[in-house]
Amino acid sequence: MNIPAAVQLFFTAHDEDSIAEAFTADAVVRDEGHTYSGRQAIQAWRVAAREQYQFVAEPFEALSQDDIVTVRARVSGNFPGSPVVLDYRFQLADARIARLEIK
Repeated sequence: MNIPAAVQLFFTAHDEDSIAEAFTADAVVRDEGHTYSGRQAIQAWRVAAREQYQFVAEPFEALSQDDIVTVRARVSGNFPGSPVVLDYRFQLADARIARLEIK
């Protein structure tokens, strides 16, 4: 699967500081009805989600169109209905993630 480096880093890095660097300074993430703006908020969201759900996301399909990359991943962890398939819609700017919506 061929995906941009920032998107690959989002799925493979275990260091939350590295994941935060994959995002633009003013990036926005929408997940579970909440919005997180800026690297610090995104990093805090990611740490909290890992602690609460102890999840693993395994990408298995990716589609790219212009600056939008949609990755479908099987997500398993400590939550009802696990595993589930989620779509991660990344919008890129300057080789970093500017926006991410998870559905």
